[in-house]
Amino acid sequence: MRRQFGMFLGLGLITPLVPLAAAAPAVAAVAPATTSPVVAAATKDPFSKFKVSVKYTKATKRGGKITYYIKAKNLGPYDADYFGVGGFLPKGVVPTLKWGGPKGTKCVWQGQIFLCMPRYQVPVGGTTWLNFQLTLKKNTKGLAKAKVGVVAYDLPTGAENLDQEELGRLGLKGHLFMKNTATKIVWPQKRRTGSTYTPPPPPPQPKWNPPSNTYVERNEKKDT
Repeated sequence: MRRQFGMFLGLGLITPLVPLAAAAPAVAAVAPATTSPVVAAATKDPFSKFKVSVKYTKATKRGGKITYYIKAKNLGPYDADYFGVGGFLPKGVVPTLKWGGPKGTKCVWQGQIFLCMPRYQVPVGGTTWLNFQLTLKKNTKGLAKAKVGVVAYDLPTGAENLDQEELGRLGLKGHLFMKNTATKIVWPQKRRTGSTYTPPPPPPQPKWNPPSNTYVERNEKKDT
């Protein structure tokens, strides 16, 4: 089924996620209540539950790259139609990244939120995926923390034909299936006076093998 990415963005399903960036759980859970008129708090079981697995770069040097590999399986009980793969990215990254996903996937990056919407629905038992690679700014230090996975919305049967205003009145329910990640940023040690300094070896980097359909996304906000 072809899904409408423009309507997904027009409903404001990206912006209401901003207050959840600090509170998103590490495992599959329900999104807490928000004041948004569009995304209502999810108090019932979701239409589609996702099992999410994430692989990512555990350590990198300053100004280095972090690669994320997200795979999500729809456990049901219904086919997943309106959902996004991605999540809350670390602070202190350059405003461009590379990504790859199923054919027809479209993405948006606003502030710390990077979310991609595959073109087709995922049936019960089916899987979807997203790989992306970002670059840290050279002055970023400490831990680069992210929360990535799936956000799924409960869209009632037949609602796909409604306009944005009518859908807004429905108060779509959002469910988060996210995992925490933390990448250590390794800085070189200071030189000791009177002794020879040997810099530590760079941390191992996972091989980034971009799929044939790799794209570049730019953050819509200037500073992250």
